[in-house]
Amino acid sequence: MKNKGIKILGAAAVAASVFMASGWSFFKMTVRCKKQKKLLKKKWFQLSHTKINHPRHKFEKEYEDGKMWCMRQNMQDCYIKSSDGLILHAYYLPARNAERFVLLIHGYKGSGFGDFAYTSRFLHENHCHLLFIDQRCCGMSQGKYITFGAMEQYDVQKWAYYIARRNKSRLPIYLYGESMGAAAALMASGRKLPKEVKGLIADCGFRSMKQQIKDMAANWFHLHWIGLLLLRLDLFCAISAGFRMKEADTTNAMKKNKRPVLFFHGEEDTYVNPKNSTYNYSVCQASKELVLIPGARHLCSAYVEPELYREKILCFFAKYD
Repeated sequence: MKNKGIKILGAAAVAASVFMASGWSFFKMTVRCKKQKKLLKKKWFQLSHTKINHPRHKFEKEYEDGKMWCMRQNMQDCYIKSSDGLILHAYYLPARNAERFVLLIHGYKGSGFGDFAYTSRFLHENHCHLLFIDQRCCGMSQGKYITFGAMEQYDVQKWAYYIARRNKSRLPIYLYGESMGAAAALMASGRKLPKEVKGLIADCGFRSMKQQIKDMAANWFHLHWIGLLLLRLDLFCAISAGFRMKEADTTNAMKKNKRPVLFFHGEEDTYVNPKNSTYNYSVCQASKELVLIPGARHLCSAYVEPELYREKILCFFAKYD
């Protein structure tokens, strides 16, 4: 009996180890960021969704031209310290006869020069000082973990105050986020921000970390029941990265936010389902507009309908400057 009990305990220990190890692997893939080492992409993760939802898929020339324009500009390096002690970096590009500041907040494992490749030149030529934020773990910013907005919202808040302190002319400030950057901006809107922040632009933002992972599991891998995986992921987020998944959620912020929001989303987006922006729009209590672009995938609305996209942004500025 004693040996049988030991075997049962041993089998249970092995099962528990395998159970937790699989959760740890998923945590490392989604949350932990090893930006100092080039990650080897696993073949099973090289899905068509990641390719067809990138602007390069159909708009490579426009995308690369935009990145090159960004790289040719003479930008200033800016730094702040996050609430948890990380040194965060951004590039600042002043504009002549500026009428406003726009904080550009890129998405998951992205970059300002990439996510805003197609719109940054347009904004700059329309009298916008630009701040290209390197999210924690990305670019020249420190960090080990991507928190899907849980901590990034505080970083956005700090950058807003950084600009406000240097905004001697009291120009309007706008938060403009794409994908996870949009979610972080929406979350930040529920917190105290400088009075100069006049509005937000959210392109393809998700509603929460939990819902985004559930959507990807269902749409990409046809997994509709991942409660145990989410439980393990949340556990590792709490133990290793210092946040809980429930903290990466736009709902409470959208109910509290009083600043106008301009939402964009491509109707063919299979990376962040358009229902996320529809939800954020429905919950938002401030002045709002939702622009859904037929035929556009993730972050491709500006490429598919450039005139409409730019007109909406300029009208938004004109209304709230």
